[in-house]
Amino acid sequence: MKRTAKLTRNTHETKVSLEVNLEGEGTYNVSTGIGFFDHMLEQLAKHALLDLNIKAEGDLHIDAHHTAEDVGITLGQALKEAIGDKKGIRRYGHFDLVMDEARITCALDLSNRPYLKWDVNFTVDKLGEMDTELFQEFFHALAGNAGITLHITQLAGTNNHHIIEAAFKAFAKALRMALETDPRAANQLPSTKGAL
Repeated sequence: MKRTAKLTRNTHETKVSLEVNLEGEGTYNVSTGIGFFDHMLEQLAKHALLDLNIKAEGDLHIDAHHTAEDVGITLGQALKEAIGDKKGIRRYGHFDLVMDEARITCALDLSNRPYLKWDVNFTVDKLGEMDTELFQEFFHALAGNAGITLHITQLAGTNNHHIIEAAFKAFAKALRMALETDPRAANQLPSTKGAL
């Protein structure tokens, strides 16, 4: 099964081109103009075993908001397209991840019912050149456009870099689990409704 998508999103604020392969090996080529954001997206690709190419050009002379949000929108749309009809997938994923003193849990459902429950707290306004509040915006845009019910919860942590990196890695691991095909449910839709 080939689960891939290639999308572009062009607005007056950003230009985003993105390719994703759900059957990948965790390779990536990411350039958003925001170094710390690139680092987090690379973690996502590596730990979800997605092949991910992202090129984004945004109005960074204003701030990083439009770029972070539009990358989330485009990635969410690409994931939804690549996942396809969802037959045979596990659908649910959960991961409890530690990174030194930080601990983040992520639970998600590829339900086509978008929702973000974000319970992550920062004690600084920026990491690198990225406003920490924009991580919630990114995940909100991603969940909304991919149709994911997504809960990300901080259980421990004092180092802001560790906290957000653990969040991206936990999401990646949970997403990988949900995207996996279940050999016992081949060609079955994981829902009694008959639709997702």
